[in-house]
Amino acid sequence: MVERDKKRGEEASIIVCRCEDVTLGEITDAIAQGYTTVDEIKHFLRAGMGPCQGRTCGHLMAQIIARETGRPIAEVWPMRARPPYHLVPFSTILHEPGEAVMFSKEEG
Repeated sequence: MVERDKKRGEEASIIVCRCEDVTLGEITDAIAQGYTTVDEIKHFLRAGMGPCQGRTCGHLMAQIIARETGRPIAEVWPMRARPPYHLVPFSTILHEPGEAVMFSKEEG
């Protein structure tokens, strides 16, 4: 019994999201608190919000949730895509300080 608890403690320290340093233990604790989709885990723990935007850890989180809840992975994955509110042209990003920034709406 003690050996199993020791192994579980070691597994809890495994990093699942390297960008945000979120561990397996933090994810399983969040699932126990009722966060049972990848999006909920992402919002609660910030897992998947780093530079990779969940491309590295998203599938891992889905597998953990499916394993812990007994639900099929299709119910918890994929994450909801949230594209930018509107497209931002590179000229806006690269403008010189002090210049006016112009937004144009694409005609389509």
